[in-house]
Amino acid sequence: MAQKFNPYSRRGHRRRAFNAEINVTPFVDVMLVLLIVFMITAPLLTTGIDVSLPKTSSETLKFNQDEPLYLTLQADGRLYIQETEVPREELVPKLIAITNEGFDSRILLRSDEAASAGDFVSVMGEVRKAGFQNLAIVTDPKLN
Repeated sequence: MAQKFNPYSRRGHRRRAFNAEINVTPFVDVMLVLLIVFMITAPLLTTGIDVSLPKTSSETLKFNQDEPLYLTLQADGRLYIQETEVPREELVPKLIAITNEGFDSRILLRSDEAASAGDFVSVMGEVRKAGFQNLAIVTDPKLN
């Protein structure tokens, strides 16, 4: 006797082969979106203290340190290490503690253009007198 065809039976039907290919289109789309997000947010992650830097036509310096240490002087005379306000008398001890007495650490000095030149020179002198010799002054490029 011949068997009847049962549409719900697995016997007699070929199984469909698995598709072993990876669909990379969604992966590429997600990566491009993440790249755009990081490109937009990366400039915003630098120091967050608003300072009006003086304009100069000097060339930017290149250096090989992962994270430079920013020292910021605002127009009203307040000092910041990175984004933390520091009293003037605690500046040198905090710098020494942060750099683990690494006197060759790169310190970038930012000063508001409305800050007095006397305050700026005084801060720079204190830092150099403490033994830090690798100081640089941050300015905005002058547009012609």
